[in-house]
Amino acid sequence: MSKRDYYEILGVSKDASKDELKKAYRKLARKYHPDVNKESDAADKFKEAKEAYEVLGNEQKRAQYDQFGHAGPQSQGFGGGFGGAEDFGGFGDIFDMFFGGGGRRRDPNAPRQGADLQYTMTLGFEEAIFGKETDVEIPKEEECDTCDGSGAKPGTKSKTCSHCNGSGQLNMEQNTPFGRVVNKRVCHYCQGTGKIIPDKCNTCGGSGTVKKRKKIHISIPAGIDEGQQIRVSGQGEPGANGGPAGDLYVVIQVRSHEFYEREGDHIFCEMPITFAQAALGDEIEIPTVHGKVKLKVPAGTQNGKTFRLKGKGAPNVRGHGHGDQHVKIRVVTPTNLSDRQKDLLREFNEISGNQATDEHEDSFFQRVKRAFKGE
Repeated sequence: MSKRDYYEILGVSKDASKDELKKAYRKLARKYHPDVNKESDAADKFKEAKEAYEVLGNEQKRAQYDQFGHAGPQSQGFGGGFGGAEDFGGFGDIFDMFFGGGGRRRDPNAPRQGADLQYTMTLGFEEAIFGKETDVEIPKEEECDTCDGSGAKPGTKSKTCSHCNGSGQLNMEQNTPFGRVVNKRVCHYCQGTGKIIPDKCNTCGGSGTVKKRKKIHISIPAGIDEGQQIRVSGQGEPGANGGPAGDLYVVIQVRSHEFYEREGDHIFCEMPITFAQAALGDEIEIPTVHGKVKLKVPAGTQNGKTFRLKGKGAPNVRGHGHGDQHVKIRVVTPTNLSDRQKDLLREFNEISGNQATDEHEDSFFQRVKRAFKGE
C-alpha cells in the first residue's frame, strides 16, 4: 500500500512556508494526540502527521522528497557519497574478487558506537512553559553484571577462533574466467569477532548485554515546545568492542490547554467582557501563566479587539527573553435579564437603533474561571 502525500497529510500546498508547516502540524497533533483523542485511528493519524512534518520540516529531506517522493528521505545515498562495495548490491562480490574485499570493508573488531534511543515525553502546558526536573525509566541494553560484558561464563574465557585465526575473516577461493581469485568473507563461525565463547554466560546468553530498565534524570528547559527534542549524551545503547554508547533523544509532546493557546513564544487567549464594559470602558484582570495582570479596556472597545501584554508569553527555550500574551476581547450579551434591565435596554435600542444579539457559552466562562484559579 502506497503512502499518502506528505503535503496532503498536513493539508498544505507544496510551496508552504516553515511557519505554515509547523502550524498545520501542531493543529493535527493537538487533534489526534492519543492522550486527547481516543478514536481507534487517532494514534495512526498522529504518527502519520509526525512523519510528514519530520520530513517537510527539514530543508534537506524536503528537497529530497520533492524530487524523489517517498524514496528520497529514506535513501542513505543522498548527499553522503558511497559507503563501499556494499552500496552496489550484487556488484560487491565483483569488487571483492578484484580488490581482495578488505580495502573498504569495516573491521569487525573495531570499536562501534551504540545505537541511539528515542523516548517520547508528554508535558502539561505550563510544564513546557516553566520547565522541570524529572526522572524517566527506559528499557535499554546494559553491560551484563554477571560476565562484565565478556559474554563468557564466570571463571571461563573466550578463545581465538580456530577457523579464521582471530582475524574475523575467511579467505574464499573462486575460479573465474580471469583465473583464481581470493575473496575475503566475514567468518560465520565467530560472526567476525575473531573469538569463540565455549561456555556462554547463563545471564546474557553470550551477548555481553542484558535488557534493563534504567532511571535517567532529564532537565526540561523552560519554553520547550511541541516536537522539540532533548539530547542526553551517552544514555543510548552500549557500544561494541569498547566503542562509546549512543545518545538518548527525548521527544516532547505538549498537552493542549483549555484557555491558552501557544504559537512559538507567544500565548493567545480570549477574554469575555460585558456590553457595558465595552461601551463605557473598564479595568479588568487577565490571567497569564505568570499570574494575574490588570488590563485597561478603553471605552468603545469592539468585539474581537486584541490587546498585547508584553513579556507575558513563554520564555524562549534558547534564553532570548519572553514572548507576549495576546488577549482577544469577546463582548457577550447578558441573559436572564430582570424586567427593569429589559426596559432599559429597549429604551437604549430605541434611541440608538441597534439590533440586539445573543451570545452566551457556559463552557467558555468555565474555562476563564479555571484560568483565574490557575487550574
